[in-house]
Parts: sequence; structure tokens; C-alpha cells
Amino acid sequence: MTTLQTAKAAKAARTARAAGVAPGRTGPGAATRAARRLAGGSTRLVLLAVALFWLLPTVGLLLSSLRGPLDIQASGWWTVLTKPAQLTLHNYTNLLDDPTITHSFLNSLLITVPATLLVVVVGSLAGYVFAWVEFPGRDWVFLLVVGLLVVPLQVALVPVTSLFGKLGIFGSITSVVLFHVAFGLPFAIFLLRNFFAGIPRELLEAARLDGAGELWLFLRVVVPLGGPAIASLGIFQFLWVWNDMLVALIFADPGSAPLTVALQQQTRQFGTNIDVLSSGAFLSMIIPLVVFFAFQRQFVGGVMAGALK
Repeated sequence: MTTLQTAKAAKAARTARAAGVAPGRTGPGAATRAARRLAGGSTRLVLLAVALFWLLPTVGLLLSSLRGPLDIQASGWWTVLTKPAQLTLHNYTNLLDDPTITHSFLNSLLITVPATLLVVVVGSLAGYVFAWVEFPGRDWVFLLVVGLLVVPLQVALVPVTSLFGKLGIFGSITSVVLFHVAFGLPFAIFLLRNFFAGIPRELLEAARLDGAGELWLFLRVVVPLGGPAIASLGIFQFLWVWNDMLVALIFADPGSAPLTVALQQQTRQFGTNIDVLSSGAFLSMIIPLVVFFAFQRQFVGGVMAGALK
């Protein structure tokens, strides 16, 4: 075979692979044909139906939160579709007039925001150090941090409770924040270290040759490049802390309890008071939804970057 024929054969093979056709075949492969069938309109309809079915309980909870207690006891939430006059905002008005709920909502912010910021800041600094700063025993220390990922949260509840009691912070917002930070840092360091390690070494070396220090490198080079990963970590940490009830139920006293604990107390006190619980559940969803949609682009970018790495 001549050089020209070899080049033509290689070009044909590349074209076939780009078109989803295996080399040496006249048509697309079985996997390509199956993917094309699954991408049809009928598959999209099935996926849409699955998505709507998945959202059905959430829609039912939302409509229940907009109905009065008597309507909830008399009929199901689907009757709103034929009787929209049942919809009212009285449940949310009564909920916001409850000082316990409003105070617990503020406690949730006071717990979640510091716990998220501390994990993001400390995790970013530690991830950069483990990725680009040489020091004795670096790999062993990183392995120890990775090993902490497998430690169940429940096994630390009793010893940490004893420790916080001796320090005099048990029952306060500080104790809840510190617990969340301690168990959020191993994952944060692991995630950001792996992401920062993918930054080209030449870029950092060029900045060092220009006289840049480690702090300048971190703030001006690493943080902008690692923005998607940092934003993804912040969203994960925020959602985990905001939706947590176990840690707050153990470490927070009634005056520092977050919204999840307050809603749990409502369940214990009122039992089947679905109008209070449904409106409270959607009140607790507002802030996470705002945070997610505010950083949606960075979150998707971080997920895609992690997949490509």
C-alpha cells in the first residue's frame, strides 16, 4: 500500500469514527444505532413523564401549603385544580407571625453561612498546599485527610458532645458550626486538591519567576481558575448544613435551634398539622433554591470540569 493510500485509509477511519461508524463497516455500529433510537421523540416523552411523576409529591405539598386546614381535612390537594378558590396565603402569614419559626430561620442562616464560608476558605487553602507546596510528609497527611472521609458522623457525636461540654460551648450555635466545619473539611480538601493539581505547572512557575509569592499565586491564579470547583463545594456544603437536623438536634439548645429542628418540634406538638408543616417545608426550601440558581453556572462548570479531568 502506498503512502497516499495509507493516508486516505487513515482519513476514512477518522471520518467513520466521527460519524459513529466502526472502521471497515458500511453503517453505524449497534451502540450508535441504539443511541439514535433512544434520542427519539418517544424517549423524550417518557423522560418527561418520569420527571413529572417525580415532581408530583412536591407539587402536592406546595398546593397543600396553600390550602386552609379545613380544606386539607375535607379533601385531597388535587381538588385545587377544579376549585382554585381554596388557595390562600394564610398558612404562610401565620407561620411568619410565629416568633419560634422566624427565630429558627435566623439561626439557620447563622449556622449555615459561617459553616459554608469556613469550609470553602480553609478547604481552598489546604487544597492548594497539598497540591503545590512541598513539605515533609505531605502525601501521608493527605492520605490521613482522605481516610477521614470514611468516618461516620454518628461515631463522633458522643465524644464531641463531651468535648464541647468541657469547653462550655455545648448547646450554642458555635458548637453546631464547628461540628459541620470539622466534618466538611475532609471532602473539601480532597475535592479542591484534586482540582488544583490539574492547573498547569508552567503557569505557576511563570508567576513565581515574576516574583509572585504563594499567597499571591493562590488569590490571583488558583482561585480564579478553581472558581467552578469552589462554587460547587460551596453549594454542596450549604445544602448539607441547611438541611441537617441530626447535628442541630443534638448540639443546639432550643434558643439556637435551626429551622429543621423547629419544624420537627411542630411535628411532635401538632401531629397531623399539615398546613404548618407544608408551608414550613417550602419556607425552608427558598434559601437553598436561591443559592443554587445564583451559582448554577459555576456549579455546572465545576461538574463538567471534574468530569473532563
